[in-house]
Amino acid sequence: MKLNQIINLHKGLTAFVVIGLMIFFDNFTIAPYVYLALHGTYGLLWLLKEKIFPDPYFKEKINFLTSVTGFIFLGSYWVAPYILISSEKSVPNIVIAASVSINIIGVFLHFASDAQKYFSLKLKKDLIKEGFFENIRNTNYLGEILIYLSFAILSMSFVPLVILAIFFSIVFLPRMIKKDKSLSKYDSFEEYKKKSGLILPKLNA
Repeated sequence: MKLNQIINLHKGLTAFVVIGLMIFFDNFTIAPYVYLALHGTYGLLWLLKEKIFPDPYFKEKINFLTSVTGFIFLGSYWVAPYILISSEKSVPNIVIAASVSINIIGVFLHFASDAQKYFSLKLKKDLIKEGFFENIRNTNYLGEILIYLSFAILSMSFVPLVILAIFFSIVFLPRMIKKDKSLSKYDSFEEYKKKSGLILPKLNA
């Protein structure tokens, strides 16, 4: 089994999980519907991305135990909709608006930068230091973090924020560091690194 198959399964099931929670807790207020629209659509977009511009990193093969562990780990992202829907919280309009705005920005940065990376590398295997990657070396990860931040905000709970922090520490950050090491083979990388931030633009760039 490959890593992308586990990720795709999780992304594809998300909308059904949220709908199931809404039915189980009989909660059909506006906030769960907004959550369903945001997270469910993100899952769909991810599956489309896998068809159009897949990430070769996720093609690696993993064993059965790693597959199960990985799926359970990814399942922690479903804590946010569970908290939101089961608690039947009344979410203020300003929180909903903030969540939607952050989600839109995140989706744009995540998918657009991934597309740039994919098609640029198809044309030429070289250091990408323009466009979405001119000032930030990991714009795609920034976008993904903003997406899950929007879900956490909508849940109005600190628990999804803790989960996101854990993912950042043990998944996102190590991958970004590994990517920097890989890119260091290019002669112009050190100069590019001085001008760009790991996940946020440098103030003095």
